[in-house]
Amino acid sequence: MWNVLLLIVGFLCLIKGADWFVDGASKLAGRFGIPQLVIGLTIVAMGTSLPEAAVSIQGAIKGTAGIAVGNVLGSNIFNVLVILGVTALLAVLPLQRSTLFIEIPYMLLITVVMLVLGMCGMNISRVDGALLWGLFLVYLGYLWWLTRRNKEQSETGEELWSVTKCLLFLIIGGAFIVFGSDLTVDGACGLAEMAGISERVVGLTIVALTFCS
Repeated sequence: MWNVLLLIVGFLCLIKGADWFVDGASKLAGRFGIPQLVIGLTIVAMGTSLPEAAVSIQGAIKGTAGIAVGNVLGSNIFNVLVILGVTALLAVLPLQRSTLFIEIPYMLLITVVMLVLGMCGMNISRVDGALLWGLFLVYLGYLWWLTRRNKEQSETGEELWSVTKCLLFLIIGGAFIVFGSDLTVDGACGLAEMAGISERVVGLTIVALTFCS
């Protein structure tokens, strides 16, 4: 029960912390006149992955690589098969040309890269991490090109927060994310040890499914 409690509290801290962090970051960006499209494609989009990133990083620091890798792979599997599948059952989902010919192929490309990196030595090294970050910067460049192409401006009449309030939300949200990731990893490791299953299985199932929901 203690490990389950750690997981629940950790998840709540992660989710709430990510909400506050994204709110603070997006409002701060809005004060500096950054277009809403840029904010949506960068801060908001990446902010939703902050809990998963925090758990994976915390797992790597604590030597529980199974949770780190399982969380990433499990989240992607659930996102595509479960979330997209259920949504498609409820309504037809039209695809834009950029999604069909750029974003989906790029997702497949990085999946193949991950497979190749894992097969070359059965581990993900620091060099591999640098390569993955390089591919991420390429994707950021694509997003920037996309926003320049659309030339969408910031919406008028949006509520503006003070810089102090934005920074306060950023700091508190970041602290909750770090604290929640620590509790989540501890709880997941404890459950894996008690149940006699690998940490990777916990990352692929409980952790990944919770974040995707």
